[in-house]
Amino acid sequence: MRSTLRSGLLLSLCLFLTACASTTGGGAIGLDRKQFLMVSSSEVEAAALQAYRGELGQAAKAGRLNTEKASLERIRGIADRLIPQVAVFRPDALQWQWEVNLETNPELNAYCAPGGKIMFFTGIINKLSLTDDEIAAIMGHEMAHALREHGRERMSQAMAQQLGIQLGAQVLGMQDKAQLAQMGANLLFTLPNSRGQESEADVAGLELMARAGFNPQGAVTLWQKMGQAGGGGGPAFLSTHPSGPQRIAELQAKIPAVMPLYQKAKAAPASAPPRVPRT
Repeated sequence: MRSTLRSGLLLSLCLFLTACASTTGGGAIGLDRKQFLMVSSSEVEAAALQAYRGELGQAAKAGRLNTEKASLERIRGIADRLIPQVAVFRPDALQWQWEVNLETNPELNAYCAPGGKIMFFTGIINKLSLTDDEIAAIMGHEMAHALREHGRERMSQAMAQQLGIQLGAQVLGMQDKAQLAQMGANLLFTLPNSRGQESEADVAGLELMARAGFNPQGAVTLWQKMGQAGGGGGPAFLSTHPSGPQRIAELQAKIPAVMPLYQKAKAAPASAPPRVPRT
């Protein structure tokens, strides 16, 4: 038993040490948290691309893909300004094959899949009467999730949990693997990292939008609107992005740090940004 425990602990330590890294630079707001990354970027991006293409195919087959041309060009124009700013966190992301698509769907939802695949639903734009600044707040937040590879991080955590389940069952003689899994998830991964990832996406998104010349105050008004839309079960977006007074207060506390970037961007001569490929 002691030999098994010692070997398991050494294996766990080696995995932890070799898998700790950071996917981005710190930017002006200072993203300095090390991340647990056991799964490769290529594996995650391949899986995400397959799922994204599936979503596009279903929407196109139903006649719901990119049908509202004015809104489509609007969000792509906002992306054209945001994407060049990703270099402050990771220059390699400039080479991602970015896409921006729009599904005619009443749900309040949007996401950016790993590798830069952005999808907005018309419901979140129309039902909340979003301004360009508020759209940029959503898009910047979602892009930040992709830049920080939070999906890859969650997959790595799940893999480590599975290894822990197997080791723990052997070492502790626990027959109820589900109980051990829940214990590990709560103590090591689920609770702290879900909050941490959302906080990182909030502050990195603020910096992206500020550097692109969008008013960071738009992030505050966005989450105020999202909070007001939360009645009756709430929008799909709030199932993974909970709103509330604490989140809004944290955003307001971060805005002074990025406001000079916004003011600098507004004062700079206008230039045509690179355009997201149109399909």
